[in-house]
Amino acid sequence: MPSEKMGSIKAVTATKTLPSDSALPKFEVTVSSGSGTLAGVEILKTMATYTAEMRADGTLYGEVPNAGLVIAADGIATFRATGIGTFTEDGGATFKGMVYFQASAPSLVSLNGAAIVYNWDVDAQGIATWELWQWT
Repeated sequence: MPSEKMGSIKAVTATKTLPSDSALPKFEVTVSSGSGTLAGVEILKTMATYTAEMRADGTLYGEVPNAGLVIAADGIATFRATGIGTFTEDGGATFKGMVYFQASAPSLVSLNGAAIVYNWDVDAQGIATWELWQWT
């Protein structure tokens, strides 16, 4: 069950459509200009690329296949994530899922081996808020 809040990051996103394997749409989202805190550390920049595919029931499956990066003053951590989401009434999207970090930055090594749950909310203008909790 989620217990300890691990961080909050705000970022700018850009979305484009991708060729689909079915009649349902597929999207690529790039994340840039993100900053905030993670594991008590100031995050200077967050970057990622994820894909989201619409499923037959209208939900979205999203995945960051080890294409995520957070940068702290003393180094980096990469991440992979998966999540389930939906479009929001205002034209944004919301996802809930799991993220796993691999940190080389000394300040972020506490993330190694941890299961982190998240909420990822993107408004209609592409501004995202990423809230993270450690699963215990």
